[in-house]
Amino acid sequence: MSWLSPELSLSGQHPLVLVLLFASGFLASSINAVAGGGSLITFPLFVAFGVPPVSANATTAVALWPGSLASAFGYRDQLAAAKRNLPYLIPPTVLGSLFGAWLLTHTPERLFDFVVPVLILLATLLLAFQGQIRAKVLGSKARLPTSAGVVLQFLLSVYGGYFGAGMGIVMLALFGLFVEGTLHEHNALKNGLAVTVNIVASLFFLRAGLLWIVPGLFTMVGAITGGYVSARLATRVDPVKLRRFIVALGCAMTVWFIRQAWKNA
Repeated sequence: MSWLSPELSLSGQHPLVLVLLFASGFLASSINAVAGGGSLITFPLFVAFGVPPVSANATTAVALWPGSLASAFGYRDQLAAAKRNLPYLIPPTVLGSLFGAWLLTHTPERLFDFVVPVLILLATLLLAFQGQIRAKVLGSKARLPTSAGVVLQFLLSVYGGYFGAGMGIVMLALFGLFVEGTLHEHNALKNGLAVTVNIVASLFFLRAGLLWIVPGLFTMVGAITGGYVSARLATRVDPVKLRRFIVALGCAMTVWFIRQAWKNA
């Protein structure tokens, strides 16, 4: 149920709603390029406008993947250098994201109401401790066998297909344990595989009929625009301050969704 006024519901397609959806896509895509966690902007907004949480999550995944594609394209040279890792990472990524998307479509709305605050809190913590996670992994001398890396990539892709916020942070950290290459190559690989997760999940959600087309399209246009200008934004915005803002927002959203789940129980 929407917690905004009826005249701002998606059914009426109020111009202000469409503007806000475009702006949320723009902001989320730009945030993903600079700090990560952009879906913490779009997902709560969809729910605020009355989109059921499961459909809001699915529509967010579809709307934001063009922004991820733009980021991946920007790292195309580094991705070419890391392409030797793709043959063993793409299969678990595709299978994991399919399974995660399937799990989402088979999660009852009432149960998902309780799962959402846990997932948002998890994504918020990943953002909050991103630096420590990366330092811990990069400082580790241990290297995992490729088989263990494939299993971890599958599990992470399941999470990506199911919810996805903060997925890139963990993926980048894991690559430090079993993928040879520079940090830039790891980042390129992360962007490319994140696009794979989002496209596979999006196709599944489209087939399942979970997408809200109008809000998704306006958010997608904003995401494409945000992805295009994010390179300039990245040079002008302090990523640490931006990450603090997203973490604060994530904490507020966690409290809000806990309250909503408790009220609807």
